[in-house]
Amino acid sequence: MYLSNYLEGFALGLSLILAIGSQNAFVLKQGLKNQYVFIVCLVCAFSDAILISLGVAGFGVIVKQYPQIEIVARYGGAIFLGVYAIWSFKSAFTKNHALIANAKNEISMSKAILICLAFTWLNPHVYLDTVVLLGSVSTQYQPNHWQFACGAMLASFVFFFALGYGARFLSPLFSNPKAWKVLDFVVGFIMTFIAISLII
Repeated sequence: MYLSNYLEGFALGLSLILAIGSQNAFVLKQGLKNQYVFIVCLVCAFSDAILISLGVAGFGVIVKQYPQIEIVARYGGAIFLGVYAIWSFKSAFTKNHALIANAKNEISMSKAILICLAFTWLNPHVYLDTVVLLGSVSTQYQPNHWQFACGAMLASFVFFFALGYGARFLSPLFSNPKAWKVLDFVVGFIMTFIAISLII
């Protein structure tokens, strides 16, 4: 019975983060560049763990009562994603070597961490998925709801570290600068699409 709680939490948590989104695209990109992979994955997974904990602890009710939280996250996230999309498109169309793996012009660790935090905490879908949805579903598992939560948290750690470190298997493909330009364009498109979806 206890194992079932963990597994069901793991399955639901994994299903919520499998979709290609802005956060996942950034983790993939850092994995391909082999830059701060561990800390990037850790920040993303740990942020999810905090949000899941808040949801299971009842914060989801507060989010429902104060929709201003969702509104601020939505518009703040749209602005951030729009800026990042412009950055990605600029790299795709103007730089031929900037994103070659192991290039010297890598971003700083602090900047990578801040970008990870922004992708997570300025994304209203994260609040809906981790805080509201997982928090609500966890009530069905009381008094073992924290076992369900631990399963969902584990899913985040497994997914992000698998994505970040698994990206290196694509390194031969991305040794070609053109592949990086395509990736930059795709990332820019994803960011733009999500930004627009947040405000309409």
